[in-house]
Amino acid sequence: MLKILIVEDEALLAQTLKHLIELNPLYQVTGLAADLDGALASADAARPDLALVDLQLARGSTGFHVAVKLKERGIPCLFTTGNAPSFPVAELALGCLLKPYFEEDVVRALKTAEDMVRGRERLRPSLPQGLQIYPAYREDEAGVEIPPAQPPAVANRARPKTRLRKMVERLTG
Repeated sequence: MLKILIVEDEALLAQTLKHLIELNPLYQVTGLAADLDGALASADAARPDLALVDLQLARGSTGFHVAVKLKERGIPCLFTTGNAPSFPVAELALGCLLKPYFEEDVVRALKTAEDMVRGRERLRPSLPQGLQIYPAYREDEAGVEIPPAQPPAVANRARPKTRLRKMVERLTG
C-alpha cells in the first residue's frame, strides 16, 4: 500500500484529491496539511511514502520549504501546482503535476510516482499531459553536474541559474 500525504491549502481541493486517491484500494491518504507545520506534524504522525505538495501554501509557507523538510525525513514529493517551476527541481521533487488535472491524470501520476518511489526503473509509457518528471542529476568526483541520459531534450539543455534556482540551492544546502 502506498501511503500519501496531501499538502494543499485549498480545503475543497485537498478533500477532492483525497477522494480521488482513495478510489484505489492500494493507496491510503495518511494526512492533509495546509502549511509547513501541518505537513511536518502529519509526516511525523504517520510516515507517508509520498507527499503531494502544492507550491503556494497558507501562512507564508511554500511547497519548496515543505519539500526540503520532507526530503530530510526521507519522504519524496510530487509537486501539484498551477504554476510549475521554470526548471526541473530534482533536488526536491520527483516531478510536477499541473493543475487543473482530472481523475485519470491523478491515477497515472500516482502510478508513475509509485514506480519511482519503489525503485522501478521503467516509467509508464503514457504520462498525463500535465505531468513533468524531473530528471535525476548526478555529480562527478569534481562536483560537476552530469545530466541524465533520458530524455535527450532535457539532458542537452543547461540548467538556468535563476533567482528561484538559487533559493532552492540555498535551501538544499
